[in-house]
Amino acid sequence: MGTARHRFGSTVSARPTGPLSRFPSRLPARAAVVAAGLSLVLVAGCGGGGDTDKAKTKDGKTVVSMGLFGVMGFKESGLLDRYMKENPDIVIESDVSGDEQTYYTALQTHLAAGSGLKDIQGIEIGRAKELVDTQAGKFADLSKTPGLDHYLPWKSSQVTTDDGKLLGLGTDIGPMAVCYRKDLFEQAGLPTERAEVEKLWAGDWSKYVDVGGDFKKGNKKDKVAFMDSSTGLFNAMIYGDEKQFYDKDGELIYNDNPVVKDAWKLASDAAESGLTAKLRQFQPGWDPGLANGTFATTVCPAWMLAHISEKAGPANEGKWDVARAPKGANWGGSFLGVMENSPVKKEATDLVAWLTAPEQQAFIFEKLGNFPSSKTALDTPEVAGGKSAYFSDAPIGQIFGDAAKEIPDEQILGRKDGTIKDTFSAGLQMIETQGKSADEAWKTTDERIKKATR
Repeated sequence: MGTARHRFGSTVSARPTGPLSRFPSRLPARAAVVAAGLSLVLVAGCGGGGDTDKAKTKDGKTVVSMGLFGVMGFKESGLLDRYMKENPDIVIESDVSGDEQTYYTALQTHLAAGSGLKDIQGIEIGRAKELVDTQAGKFADLSKTPGLDHYLPWKSSQVTTDDGKLLGLGTDIGPMAVCYRKDLFEQAGLPTERAEVEKLWAGDWSKYVDVGGDFKKGNKKDKVAFMDSSTGLFNAMIYGDEKQFYDKDGELIYNDNPVVKDAWKLASDAAESGLTAKLRQFQPGWDPGLANGTFATTVCPAWMLAHISEKAGPANEGKWDVARAPKGANWGGSFLGVMENSPVKKEATDLVAWLTAPEQQAFIFEKLGNFPSSKTALDTPEVAGGKSAYFSDAPIGQIFGDAAKEIPDEQILGRKDGTIKDTFSAGLQMIETQGKSADEAWKTTDERIKKATR
């Protein structure tokens, strides 16, 4: 394993990564924490438009262009340079936008114009369904690419059309766990050892809230809450199920889906019981809360560990730990797609298949900490043996890998998933910060969702 302390402050270095529609304010941690030093280049220029002349250098080499966002890891880990060294007839040109929102706005413009597209385009999970529904014809079908059986089954289903067209190959994912402060647990009279903590809430998120009640009773510090906010709990509960807000036909089902209703009920109970610090993840006050011990737990996808270790700082190294969540869930991830009209479609497809192969996914995890979507990569020593020094030597490879394998084989996405998720988060905040009842907040949330999805 590498020794750089980027992502987990540990033997596994990393970049923060996360989804946008499943990430508050649509600002990914990967951009906010790591990409500051990157060149913020908008998606534009050659490739993908059918101009064969631009696909060749003066000495006859084939040019493959890539449009990426944040820190997806391919350039930063040196994989692009390695590929060019092993394939001297290929030249890879990669443009990286630090902000995915800017990247996606440009991508939409180029898709509508039919020009300016790269041969390979990154796809964030929060955009996947919209592209599947509205732009499938612009992407090459990668379903016949050899050796695709190494992916977790639910990963590929997120970018597959109804007729079986595969728009992209999976890169990273965001399996979820619970990050907790051992010192604050000890002060409240709770177990601190990882195995004992996991037993407290094993198999049932309601047990997690029950532990919060015990923490509140034993806690001697008035300004310390059990969890940061109820929204993290809500997200973890719904993203462990096959269906959240939509069914396979694209119809809204959140109002009748017991998974959503149960998550709302438990999250609102936690909010009304005073178990939260009223600090929504990545919103003002949350970062200082990490550093100051304002809350004892936060539901954390794998990519969040980098943010916590940076914002909590060196003074809190070893105070944090990571425990398995009651149920596996996923928040985040990306894909690489090849454009249908690329003049170098074969070369681009070969590159995408190589970059997302198990060996390369394990390599990026070892170098940067991006968590693999390949089930084969999850079982490699590099991933399965991954630990975090910052988080008390937690076996993060095993914890997040087990969570990824628990997720149902299919996860149904909807075009407005991000908007709906953010609206539910705002509704729960009404309970936490405005004193609204759960029924009042649900009514307002329902009205807002219906308006936003018309």
